[in-house]
Amino acid sequence: MPHPLAAMFDLHPAFPATSESVGDLALCHVRLHGDARWPWLVLVPRVAGATELEHLSGAERGRLVEEIVQAGAATRAVGDALGCPVDKLNVGQLGNMTPQLHVHVIGRWTGDPAWPGPVWGHGTAVAFDADSLERALAAARASLAL
Repeated sequence: MPHPLAAMFDLHPAFPATSESVGDLALCHVRLHGDARWPWLVLVPRVAGATELEHLSGAERGRLVEEIVQAGAATRAVGDALGCPVDKLNVGQLGNMTPQLHVHVIGRWTGDPAWPGPVWGHGTAVAFDADSLERALAAARASLAL
């Protein structure tokens, strides 16, 4: 069940500037991160004012874990669509740069551009070309049944 304040939810401006909308799950708004080097989804719980996991109810935290698992499958589908099969999923909730509560689900593989280190701060982001963007969005939406 969505949080009572979800109606007042506003997406932080950093997200539209760096990602594309995939759609909405029960709790989270899902976005495709705009760096084509990795299959990378971002989950943003639609809870107004949430900056930490503690701002979600217990039921919402459980729902978030389930949606992270769903996003993992969708990240693998994006990787397959882009020709970079995912060997390992990295899941992170940082919020140091963008304070709004969000969770990164990143597909990794041996030999990817940052392997085995973290993706953050590695090189310069590479924009999707139009065809790759459409394939990635379609794969994510199909996997998430959006």
